[in-house]
Amino acid sequence: MALSSLDPSKTDLRTAALARRQTLGPEHRTAAAIALAVRPFPLQITPGKVVAGYFPLRGEFDPRPLLQALAGQGARLALPAIVAPDRPLAFRAWRPGDDLVRGRLNIPEPSSDAATLIPSIVLVPLAAFDRAGHRIGYGGGYYDRSLEALRRDGAVTAIGIGFAVQEIPLVPALAHDARLDLVLTEAETIDFRS
Repeated sequence: MALSSLDPSKTDLRTAALARRQTLGPEHRTAAAIALAVRPFPLQITPGKVVAGYFPLRGEFDPRPLLQALAGQGARLALPAIVAPDRPLAFRAWRPGDDLVRGRLNIPEPSSDAATLIPSIVLVPLAAFDRAGHRIGYGGGYYDRSLEALRRDGAVTAIGIGFAVQEIPLVPALAHDARLDLVLTEAETIDFRS
């Protein structure tokens, strides 16, 4: 998609969406995480299916109640680890309650001793999203590279997790931006597959 000089930049869109996210109070955030965990999950979870989540930072939607619910349905869980700049993420085995270490960007992640798993479902944090399945992340490209590699090697479903206030009319997506298959908010499930 070509951007005109009048289009807001991803940086401006990210800043505005994150500002809206920051206005949400702790009660709303807790209720949203619980609502998502008790709502029917849009994909079938079979015993041993690997679901990769993330550790919430900077006001991100907390996926841990959902991950715990999916583990209760038999899913194996993983969290991302940054192994090197400009490389896809590694997804390491994790269970609720496991100790985490501080990774390259000071993000909590499983230790390098944890088994590396190949997820079939990846829960993706986001700063903003649109109704076409595009997202704005934090600018590092880690999820774009990771989803590209996972999709090249087999089937994976990418599910963006965020608050409804993070929706924007249009993400200025580029060719290398990985498209989401679904977005889950506290208000709805948005399915882009068809």
